[in-house]
Formats: sequence, C-alpha cells, structure tokens
Amino acid sequence: MSSYPHLDLNLDLDNLKHAATISRGLSLDAVAACKSGHLGLPLGCADVGAVLFGNLLSYEPEHDKWINRDRFVLSAGHGSMFLYSWLHLAGYKVSLQDVKDFRKIGSITPGHPEFHETPGVEATTGPLGTGISSAVGIAAAQKMSEARFNTAEHIIFDARTVVLAGDGCMQEGVSHEACSFAAHEGLDNLIVIYDANEVTLDAMADKTQSEDTGARFRAYGWDVVQVHGHDHEAFACAYALAHQTKNNKPKLIIIKTVIGFGIKEVQGTSKAHGEGGIKFMADAKTSLGLNPAETFAVTPKVQQFFAQRRAKLSAAYNNWLATYNAWKAANPQLATLLENAVNKPAKADVSKFLAAVPEFKPTDEIATRKASETVLQEAAKYDELLVSGSADLHGSTLNYIKGAGDFSKTNRAGKNFYFGIREFGMGCIVNGIAYHGIFRPSGATFFTFSDFLRPAFRLGALAHLPYFHIFTHDSIGVGEDGPTHQPIETLSACRAIPNCDVVRPADPEETVGAYACALENNSGPTLLILSRQTVPNLNQIPVNTRRQGVLHGGYVAIKETAELKSIIISCGTELQLAVKAAAALGPHVRVVSLPSFKRFDAQSAEYKESVLPRAVRARVAVEAGSSQSWFKYVGLDGEVVGIDRFGASGPAPQVFALLGITTEKVIEAVKRVEANQA
Repeated sequence: MSSYPHLDLNLDLDNLKHAATISRGLSLDAVAACKSGHLGLPLGCADVGAVLFGNLLSYEPEHDKWINRDRFVLSAGHGSMFLYSWLHLAGYKVSLQDVKDFRKIGSITPGHPEFHETPGVEATTGPLGTGISSAVGIAAAQKMSEARFNTAEHIIFDARTVVLAGDGCMQEGVSHEACSFAAHEGLDNLIVIYDANEVTLDAMADKTQSEDTGARFRAYGWDVVQVHGHDHEAFACAYALAHQTKNNKPKLIIIKTVIGFGIKEVQGTSKAHGEGGIKFMADAKTSLGLNPAETFAVTPKVQQFFAQRRAKLSAAYNNWLATYNAWKAANPQLATLLENAVNKPAKADVSKFLAAVPEFKPTDEIATRKASETVLQEAAKYDELLVSGSADLHGSTLNYIKGAGDFSKTNRAGKNFYFGIREFGMGCIVNGIAYHGIFRPSGATFFTFSDFLRPAFRLGALAHLPYFHIFTHDSIGVGEDGPTHQPIETLSACRAIPNCDVVRPADPEETVGAYACALENNSGPTLLILSRQTVPNLNQIPVNTRRQGVLHGGYVAIKETAELKSIIISCGTELQLAVKAAAALGPHVRVVSLPSFKRFDAQSAEYKESVLPRAVRARVAVEAGSSQSWFKYVGLDGEVVGIDRFGASGPAPQVFALLGITTEKVIEAVKRVEANQA
C-alpha cells in the first residue's frame, strides 16, 4: 500500500523492478556495442524510468504527437540510452535494432536525443541546462493551451511537463534563469526530477558544488521533496503528490541514486559516468540477474507488462479523443485554429499578410525597430497564436503586442512575456514553446546580447523550430553606448549557423518583408536584425519590390541604366549609402539589397545570376560590421567596406565617419575595383 493512503498507485513492484533490470541490460549492451556513451545515468535512474513509463506518465506510443501527452524531457541528454531503452520498452517506434544501432550513422538513436529524429523525444538535449530550461517553455505553452482552447464543457489540455536532470543541468547558469522564471510564473504543471547522485564527470560533486539545491529551489518558489531514487513506491508517491498539487508552484523531486548502479567496481564514482564500467559488464549482468551470454535481451515478461500498460494508455487516449471530437463539434473555429497550428506546412503562404499590412508613408524616416512595432501588430492579427516577449527591454525593442495582455499566473491567455534580464533563459523558453508545437513564439533583446542566447537559437536551428527573435540596436548606430553595445562580429557569427535565417531589413517596407520571412518559415528560427537609428524610406524602390525582394533574400534595388560595370551590395541601414554612392558614380552601377544570405543562396541559379551576374567582377559590399561574411559575394576582385575592429563611443554619425562606413568610402572602393577591371 502507498505511504499516502489517498493515492491509489497500483504499483506492480515485481514487474517494475524487472523492467528496470531489462532497461539496464539494454543500456549496457548498447554502450558496449558502440564502445562509447554514458552508462551512469541509465543504470542509476532505471528504477525511476520504470515507474514513469510503467505507471505515471500519460502517453500513447501509437500517437506519439498526441497534443495532450505528458512531455518527458531528458535534460541530462548524455544519458540518452535511458530514454531509448524506455521508448523501446514502452512501445514507441524505436525498435530493438534501433537500440542496437545506438550512435551509428543514420540511426534514430544518436549520442544525444534529437527532436524530430526519434519518436518520443520532446527536445534536443545535450548542452547541459538547456533541456530543463526548454521544458519551462513547454510547460508555459501547456498553460497557454489550456487557457486558449479548453472550455467549460470540454477539457482537452491538462498535461504535465516532466524533466530528468542532473548536477550538470543544475550547475549551468541557464537553468537558474529558467527555473526562477518558472516559479515566478507559477508553472505548477512542471515536475523536475533531480538525479542527485553526488557525482560529476571529473570527480565527486563536492569538488565543485556545496550549495543546498533544495533550499535554492524553495527560495525560487518551488515545492521540493527528496526521496530514495531506487525506492519505486517512494518515488511514485512523491510524483503523484506533485502531479495532484495545484498551487502555482513548480515541483522538484530530488532523487538520491547510485550512479552506474550494478557495476560494483565503479558505481557511485565519477568513473561510472561514461563507458568506463563496460570492462566489468559480465559481472555486472550477473549481479543484476541478467545472463552475460545474452545481449539486447527483452523478456516476454516485460513485453507483456508493457502490452498491458499500452492497453490502458490506449483506452485513456480514446476517452480523450471522444472529448476532443465533442469539443471540435462545439467549437469549429477553435478547432480549425488548433489543427492548422499543429499541422504547419514547411513553408506558409504569407501573401495575405503582405496584402494586409498598409504601406508606410514615402516620407517616413523611422528606425526599423519602430517599423517593426507597427508590423508586429499586423503579424499578431495574421497569426492568432503568435506570442512575444522581451528580456526586460520592451521599451527599446518595441515588440509588445498591444491589447493582448501579459502571460502571468492570473492570465495564461496573455500573449506578452516578461522574461526579465535572462537572455539565455528567454532563448531556451522560446525554444520550449516552439517544441510544444502550437504557438509561434518570439523573443527580443539588443543584438549584441544575442551572444547570451546564441546557444539556444543554435539548438532551435538544429531542431528546425519555427520562431523568431527581434534583435534591435544592430550596429555602431547605437552611438554613445559604445563598443560593449555595438555588434561587430555578431552578424557573421549568426549567419554561420546552419538553418538559421538572419534577415536585416533596410527600411520600413523591407521590415514588412522581414516579418513575412519569419511567418513563412516553419522549419527553423528567423532572426530579425533591426536598427535603433532612423533610416529613410527608400521610396525610389517600389514597395512590392522591397517586400518581395526580402522574401527572395536579395534583389536588384537600383538597376543600372547603362552598360553594367559594377555592383554595390548591402543590407540594413547601409543600403542607403549604397543608393547614394550609385547615384554619384553614374548609370553603370547596380545596387543589390541582400537582407538574407540564407534565402538568397537558396534561390535558383537563374535568379541569382539575374541579381549578381558572374561576369561582373567589380563588386563592393558595405555593412557596418565584420567584413568576413561578404567575400563570398564580392569575390577575390571585390572589396568590402566593413568594420574589423571594435566600435567607439560617440554620436552615431561621428562613429560611422570614424570607422569609414560612409558614402564617400563606398565610392572610393567602387572606383578602385573598377580600375582593377579596366
């Protein structure tokens, strides 16, 4: 019987213990087969895995994308065989052969869990701290889903987010940011299981940590309980209590486990973290009750246990489905909104959005961040599930959705997030909202502070997550704030991230096109790079040319009216310099706007040739940032008017002049490359 009489857990302890043993055997065999991997967590936490997948989590393996499933996130992603073994045993489409192919090229069981690659993997994890932090975003999205779609008659969302984390996740700073946010926002649907095995990779944990983690989380505002991690009943009771308690507090269950459990030569030491215990595998299997002569053994007993478990889960899913269908019949518009969000195409049709955004006045001279404020309101009308947040900079990033309310304990339907001064945490939480799969999230901060959250949107790109970030104060145009706030190398660094669309618009109408890029892209993050300083509306270029041109990544902004001899390429606030330089140089000069390298590179060879003909080798690029990323477009015969040093503090026009980002410098460069081609 349970230690908590009011909880009827119906634990089949014999089968749970047996399942834990089988899971340990699979992990031992998989790591031995590929001669690499991490055994410590899969062996140490197997008992917890048995209770979670055998009794407590709400999931349906045949419908692994069920919108109301519990989301289990293995934040300690190095222990991936823990997850793969349980996904296989639970009945997900992770076959025994997939387990045998652990860490092999082309397998669905890579070294660290990857979103989209493996059924049942809810987030890409590996970089420690990012899994637990993304889970905060998933939990927030679950709360928003409840508020947005549940009705008094039908509850279709009531799931939990469950995390397994270790000391590495707790030590990494980003987890502090996200867990503080989770408590402040009252995410009581978030249950974090902390594997406190007192060991890190290098040494015993007391070599590098001495804080009381439970006290720290209580100070944040979490409920905290500690249990023995190998006691199935104690853990199940702690989890059930956390699951039932609705008090606006996230839950931390600290489990004390033995890392590398079963390998007596290394268990409980740092040597158990990786594959070091494999050489003792035969003895370990014997001590665990496994046959050392058998590999990848899954007994009929465990198969039958999980077959019965799946039958119960399937019945629960079918009950939910009946509720969903009744909800759908009663709320057809809500159902269409939800189903369209869940079934996003890889590339959305943004023609209606472009048509809906009014043209800016030709005489407007405003910063692209200010234009963004206007366009964001239209984007929020176009996509009802768009949500936005800022790292304590709404007054500068101007990304507040007007009239939409703020997400909080008392208003889960609010569309504006106050992330606080937590850039990395913001990035991971945005990832988590995107992992959940219903809302389109966005975050905002100054561009130079993108360095704080770059690991987050790198993971977002790797996981093909559809969201966007608004990065303002994009260059030395910040002026008096000086070098610490003036991005130099940042554009090149962001452009180097695969599957990440970096869009730097030149004026208000290109800003409309930049938002169209963000709304169209459902296969990766989009970064909108916006100015603090004002820019002219380049009305000598037709509005539709600018908007559609951004969607193509690049386009001919000013076409030559004589024989083409040279091309000036630019983007962002420096495009105006290129336009002025071309006017001064004569009718043989073309100006190309190139706001998105990724999009332009994806165009057909014919389109790219029409914009940047290969025969024209006299090319100059101008941008107020590192010159590095532009040489692919100007070639060996071209020049880049850029900045390869840090900035300076002073009025923006003076800083531009000091660092040579002027019309005059562009003209001089064009004349040099033309002379070299003569």
